[in-house]
Amino acid sequence: MQSQEYGQAKWAVGQRSADATDALVEQALDAGAILRTHILRPTWHFVTPADIRWLLHLTAPRIEAQNAYRYRQLELDDRTLRRGKEAIAGALDGGDHLTRKELEAALERAGIDTAGQRLAYLVMHAELSGLICSGRRRGKQHTYALLDERAPGPSGPSGDEALVELATRYFASHGPATAQDAAWWSGLRTSDVNAAIELAGDRLDSFRANDRTYWLAERLPELPGDLGALLIPDFDESFVGYRHLRSKRRESAEADGTLLSRPVLIDGEIVGKWSWKLSPARATIEITPSAKLARIDRIAIDAAAQRYGAFAELPVALKIA
Repeated sequence: MQSQEYGQAKWAVGQRSADATDALVEQALDAGAILRTHILRPTWHFVTPADIRWLLHLTAPRIEAQNAYRYRQLELDDRTLRRGKEAIAGALDGGDHLTRKELEAALERAGIDTAGQRLAYLVMHAELSGLICSGRRRGKQHTYALLDERAPGPSGPSGDEALVELATRYFASHGPATAQDAAWWSGLRTSDVNAAIELAGDRLDSFRANDRTYWLAERLPELPGDLGALLIPDFDESFVGYRHLRSKRRESAEADGTLLSRPVLIDGEIVGKWSWKLSPARATIEITPSAKLARIDRIAIDAAAQRYGAFAELPVALKIA
């Protein structure tokens, strides 16, 4: 699950989990039951310890290929990247969980310049190499730890088996979706996804609509006509998980200057955007509708706001513009 917006990503987990709270998700991250690292595409994702290694083996080479040009711009050659990993490994040896600032100090002590974006790419390279991942949070600061400490054990599937596993999981959780959607989401080539679909055989089903082939792991049940309201986080899988929907969302967002901002959905339709502000006493949720809301829509939004309040374990103050 995409997680560069940390607080929003925790809410994305909460919306998909029964009785989850922000504190419980935070505990899972601190304990290492959920890890955060660069994977799939060159951004952070939440991933489980059981999946992190085989996903890195499958997707990191593609991300590194995309990063190669930036490495050259930053004068991060193979020797410097290798020395950076050695310095980071030495600093984390013994079970320490260090902040990015502390890793920066370790790199500087090793004689490695971290100016500009060099630090970010040195740390990302260490993540993509399977050296480090997220550690325990220190207050509000994120830390890094050795992957061997956080996710010991077997690597999981490899080769074609890993390719099929990733594709079938995507279509099970995102289907119906196209091969192009899966390729964008995973960072793989469309040809790789098509090969995985063929290898998956009867594990996947398909149908044609609007001149596209859609794939899914099993036939979907009939959905109720009234789906209620949802307060969708930034960069949520319900948008960024689909290339064609992401393109439509981008076009709409560029028109009103709210690219990938938090949409409010009612029965699957975008009816506005939302924001939140937390204090020790309450969660204040503000709704900016794109058109006048009917009374039943306001009731649905209030119910969605209360679900967020239960996740944050705070009373909710709801404001609808």
